[in-house]
Order: sequence, then C-alpha cells, then structure tokens
Amino acid sequence: MKVAVKDITNTVSQDEVDAGKLQLQFEIEVAEGKKVTLPDAFNTPLREDIIRLAVASSRANRRQPYGSKAHEGKRKPMAGMKHSVEWWGKGRGVSRIMRRTGQRRGAQNPHTLGGRRAHGPKVEKDWSRKLNTKERRLARDSALGATMSMELVSSRGHRLDEEIEQLPIVLGSYTEVVDGKSTEYDIETFNHGSATRKAAAIFNSLGLGHDLQRARDGRKIRAGKATMRGRVHKTPKSILLVVKQKAGLAQAVRNLPGVDVVSVSELSAEDLAPGGHPGRLTVFTSSALEGMN
Repeated sequence: MKVAVKDITNTVSQDEVDAGKLQLQFEIEVAEGKKVTLPDAFNTPLREDIIRLAVASSRANRRQPYGSKAHEGKRKPMAGMKHSVEWWGKGRGVSRIMRRTGQRRGAQNPHTLGGRRAHGPKVEKDWSRKLNTKERRLARDSALGATMSMELVSSRGHRLDEEIEQLPIVLGSYTEVVDGKSTEYDIETFNHGSATRKAAAIFNSLGLGHDLQRARDGRKIRAGKATMRGRVHKTPKSILLVVKQKAGLAQAVRNLPGVDVVSVSELSAEDLAPGGHPGRLTVFTSSALEGMN
C-alpha cells in the first residue's frame, strides 16, 4: 500500500510595535508529496489477543519487586514489629501469642492490633513474564496494521478532522520561510526557536489539533497515594510520533500533553496499543519508514 507524504512549509512572521517585537506567528501549508510504499508489517492481520499478551508481558517485566525486610540489629523495625515482646508460656489458660513486655496486650501477631502483616509481599518474588520473540514481533506488527484503520483509531477515542481521509500520516520535507528566504531542513533535526509551538502548529495543520486539545482537557490529578509518589497527573494518550532518531523534532513535541515519541528501533506493541487497546493515532516520518525496511 502507498501513502502520500506530507510536505510542510512554515512561513514565520513577527510584528513589531513601539514596545518591541511581538510573538512569532506561523503560517503552515501542507502539500501532498511523493508516495511511499508502507512496509509489509502494516499488512499484518489484527490479533488483539497477542497484543494484550505482549503489553501485559512488557508491563510485568518493568514491575519492580517490593516488600518488607526482617528486623536485624540496629535497623529500623518493620511495621508491626516495633515493640519489645515476651511469651508467657503455657499453663495460664490464655492464647499463646506474644505480649508486650510487662503488659497483657498482644503484639506482633497478625491478628493483634498494630501487628505485622500475615503474608506480606516478598522482595524475592519474580514478576517477569516470558514472551517468545516471534510473538512479540507479531504483536508489534499487528498493532502497526491497526494504526491504518480509521474505525479503530476513532473507536479508541481519538478525534480526527474531516479532512483526514487516510491513515497513517507520514511527514516528509520541512521548509521554513523567514523574511522571504526559504530554507529546507530535515524534519527530524529541526529545533531552532519556538520549536514546540512550531510542532503544535504543524499538528494543527495536519488535522490533529482536536486530539491534542482532548488530551490537554483530559489531564487531571490522580486520586490516591500516587500523588505523593511523583505520579500526580494522569493524561490521556494522544499522538504517537515515530522517528528514526530522537533529535530536534523529538525534543520539540515531548512537552505536548499526551504526545509520546519513540524511535523505530525501540517501537513495541505497548507504544502502539497502550493498555492493550490497538488503534493509537500514529504519525511517522519518512525516515522512520525507511528504517523499518
């Protein structure tokens, strides 16, 4: 299957008043360039079961072991083991549980107030899940094929403008016009002046602005203890940008809410189908497609 690349021309202008220069303004023109042939991986049939299996395996392999350590020496005691205790022995007609030293109150046993956890998590537990290499590649290729389906992408929650008639979107050349002078750049390496605003303007001109706004409006504060552990906000997934190498373009778009960037050599099923749900809105560069071949 062949797809026409999007050649982008950005005309940069800047007004000036008595107080100084105003903010840069971008006028984006998108034209269809030459057609490129998509790699054979895009023709892979959809296998949602394999995709879910690969995503679950990837998440399990990233899971860090956790658990409590037994009290040793001068180390701070674990929860539920913070009291000096003694055993009364047999013959008193009471249950054989540990008591606080000099008191009757039970302590340290799992069923006592403030006692330890009965069977808590252990650090030595192995959470990893093995997945065959061919299964992992099949899941990635199947998720790649799902990015071409307008129905799957829309059903996943992404918002597309009516002007988009075909997926995936492939970025071609990038030309910048400043003061009448035209300069052509490699779109993956451009990063000179207001790069994030330029990238947002390019996505808006491609018909992806509503999806960026959906991710921006859906950003919320996460409930629970995760807010105390560095995971304060929860943001919906928006555009996935696939590049050949992480350079200027990758640095420009990574600050947009919901936008992820991945190099083609690191592309996985979890990037293309977060949570195991295929059909993520994906934008490729022409260099990335060449790297797939």
